[in-house]
Amino acid sequence: MKSLSIDIETFSSVSLAKSGVYRYVEALDFEILLFGYSVDGGAVQVIDLACGEKIPADIITALTNEAVTKWAFNASFERICLSRFIGLPTGEYIDPVSWHCSMVWAATMGLPLSLEGVGAVLKLDKQKLTEGKDLIKYFCQPCTPTKANGDRTRNYPYHAPDKWSAFKKYNIRDVETEMSIQARLAKFPVPESIWDEYHLDQEINDRGVALDIVLVQEAIGIDSRSHSELTAAIKHITELDNPNSVQQMKQWLADNGMETDTLGKKAVVDLLKTAPPELSDVLLLRQQLAKSSVKKYQAMENAVCADGRARGMFQFYGANRTGRWAGRLIQMQNLPQNHLEDLAEARSLVRTGDFDALEMLYEDVPDTLSQLIRTAFIPRAGAKFIVSDFSAIEARVIAWLAGEKWRQDVFEGGGDIYCASASQMFKVPVEKHGINGHLRQKGKIAELALGYGGSVGALKAMGALDMGLTEDELQPLVTAWRQANPHIVQFWWDVDRAATEAVRDKRICVTHGIKFYCQSAMLFIMLPSGRQLAYVKPRMGENQFGGHCITYEGVGGTKKWERLDSYGPKFVENIVQAISRDILCYAMNTLRCCSIVMHIHDEIVIEANQRMSLATVCEQMGRTPPWAKGLLLRADGYETDFYKKD
Repeated sequence: MKSLSIDIETFSSVSLAKSGVYRYVEALDFEILLFGYSVDGGAVQVIDLACGEKIPADIITALTNEAVTKWAFNASFERICLSRFIGLPTGEYIDPVSWHCSMVWAATMGLPLSLEGVGAVLKLDKQKLTEGKDLIKYFCQPCTPTKANGDRTRNYPYHAPDKWSAFKKYNIRDVETEMSIQARLAKFPVPESIWDEYHLDQEINDRGVALDIVLVQEAIGIDSRSHSELTAAIKHITELDNPNSVQQMKQWLADNGMETDTLGKKAVVDLLKTAPPELSDVLLLRQQLAKSSVKKYQAMENAVCADGRARGMFQFYGANRTGRWAGRLIQMQNLPQNHLEDLAEARSLVRTGDFDALEMLYEDVPDTLSQLIRTAFIPRAGAKFIVSDFSAIEARVIAWLAGEKWRQDVFEGGGDIYCASASQMFKVPVEKHGINGHLRQKGKIAELALGYGGSVGALKAMGALDMGLTEDELQPLVTAWRQANPHIVQFWWDVDRAATEAVRDKRICVTHGIKFYCQSAMLFIMLPSGRQLAYVKPRMGENQFGGHCITYEGVGGTKKWERLDSYGPKFVENIVQAISRDILCYAMNTLRCCSIVMHIHDEIVIEANQRMSLATVCEQMGRTPPWAKGLLLRADGYETDFYKKD
């Protein structure tokens, strides 16, 4: 036996969507119902465990035999469920080293992240059966007790033999579809280096991170009280039935002389500038109520495992345009920032449930709870967190690729890129908190908004007008930044030309060390690391402005599979972010033995013993990969007893 393709159907009273697979398998009623498998591409077998059949001994042995490659679509689900099935204790899982995931393979090819979606795009002969969702709901989830079903809370095979027979066929078809995907993508194998990254990702997900569950539960309780008191205060002033209703609130404001089309965050800030005292009080209360969200804390409570750790928060290749990770469950990628100076004191008050002291000292209770979300992540007892992140990684990568020497010089000298950019744009010296310091903000906004072809609209989207810039300043700012960065601007159009020639003329084009070529109805962009970005069914098309562009198929803003368009600066954004991701992977591999528990954007969080050196971690993280000669990297960090934004 060399390979084993697997698909399982399971039951648990824990919600998989809310809690994730690690918590899902801890339910006392968790069980595997069906085990579908194929050995070395042979006929698919299905073991009906729910009806007493047993998985053959050689198949059980193969699950942990590193010489046998296990395949599944979203393989972490099968691996974690089977870890529980073979009796591993909480917190221990089958070693991922011999497990491969056909969803990851699909993602490396720019395909959807669902079995149904991949089957449809590849036009497979054996598609996932559409009736599966109803069968999963019937057999795999608890049911509502009714008189008609005898007040039962679960459906067993004997309750609907015909449905059970169909469910077994569905299980077989899933294995067949997964195998068809492997066969269709066989000419584009996933490099071993990416499988190694996947295994590292699985190790990090298996390790998880400890949660301060006392803080989490007290925060939920405090938020509930805060929400009730804020709602009561608004009701007292407005006498509205439902002050959360946008329609009712807009009408009340209008009745009191203040017209508004929206009650979005920015609109409320603007209204507060001119609101009389009584209306101002209501708007301020509404602002607090809008912040009153404990979804992250509730997600933590749902996901935490029996040993107090949350697992499964990172999806490998979740952003398949660049290969970056996506957040799952607690969504680490969009945690609120913290600006409280006495974070530890506020945290302590929440942990003890002292609502009155919290309200007296911090006034805005919902905002305080929001700022404390990060601090719910803690190291194990006796350990510390070492948090290290790359300094201005995307700015460094684009400068290196484009050969923008003045920027390289800034990084080499340890300078501030925002000050240096403002200085280059306005031809005057700029120092943070010093000479012409007010220009740094303009340099920063330009750096964040304009590196990938953005113009006035990008500056506005980045909040330029809210930061004090005027409408008249925006276009000159765009012009000044582009004049200050001619090599980056040239890089955009060199990439545009190379991609266009690769698609239109079907020839290999290389620019700035990046290779573009088409093969089997795919556009590939080979990065300096050797990893490839893939774009499905590329062709020449027309953009909304009537100019030429490349179009390809992918998941768009509507989450549907559709035809998208791209051009030089957009491809540059993908390339720079993809290279930044590869640099993070290199650093994670370098620090693999250091117990990484989280990684967020360009930051790594290590659960370290007290002797581990922060300086050594930052030095190791800042090492330039061998494939990126000349790229100047720097990593900075800090030590902490709870996670925070330093």
